[in-house]
Amino acid sequence: MLKNSKRLMLGLPYYFWSIAFVIIPLFMVVYYGVTNRAGSLTIDNITAIAVPEHFKALLLAVRLSVISTIICFLLAYPLAMILAKYGKGKSSVLVMLFILPMWMNFLLRTMAWQTLLENNGVINSALSFIGLPKLNIINTPGAIIFGMVYNFLPFMVLPLYNSLSKIDPNVINAARDLGANSVQTFIKVTLPLSVPGIMSGITMVFVPALTTFVISDLLGGAKVLLIGNVIDQEFSQTNNWHLGSGLSLILMFFIIISMIISAIFDKDGEGSVI
Repeated sequence: MLKNSKRLMLGLPYYFWSIAFVIIPLFMVVYYGVTNRAGSLTIDNITAIAVPEHFKALLLAVRLSVISTIICFLLAYPLAMILAKYGKGKSSVLVMLFILPMWMNFLLRTMAWQTLLENNGVINSALSFIGLPKLNIINTPGAIIFGMVYNFLPFMVLPLYNSLSKIDPNVINAARDLGANSVQTFIKVTLPLSVPGIMSGITMVFVPALTTFVISDLLGGAKVLLIGNVIDQEFSQTNNWHLGSGLSLILMFFIIISMIISAIFDKDGEGSVI
């Protein structure tokens, strides 16, 4: 009984945090999403996703998120394999160096890409200096993808590295002893065993990429509107919390689906970075 009371006391800060900053905000989003300004129940805020402007913004957000997630995976998997081959001491240092830029403020990192990609920015200035044509990439979907990949790449690397580092080297050696070459070993042994990390990484990249609005604001300007920007405008500009919450519930559906898929493929939490 005494142990239970001690555990309860130790868990009070966590319970308070969860209730105040998770449960109550979620309840408010659901409440505003299914009611109108008069307080009556309605699904108009949710079905508003079918409005052409909203649906177009959602499809564009999904498309850019999928592309960014694929690019992150293609870049992160080889890097995670290299890190996993080092000993724990060396790999820990390399991982720390890799995630060090993430300690900088998210907004500042995105603004840095704005400086690099703008028409008179660093990249175009360098291209002009060597006589090459400028790149008109700022305020385009391509610029947003650059920002997403840069900001979310570590979220793909860490789960993959964690999953690959747990693979017993003896399993790899056994496959080699049985006559499998490097490609066969990767396809039949390494890749299947790293599926938990892959699914965890995909979830950790796709979800924030789908819901982002800061990256598209800074790198896409007013020319590229994602569903996150639409929701942000409903809350901050038009002060329509009901419509903003209703559209947020649509995004919550995508998040829940991603979490379910991740839980199915990573039942033991092998891809977790914690």
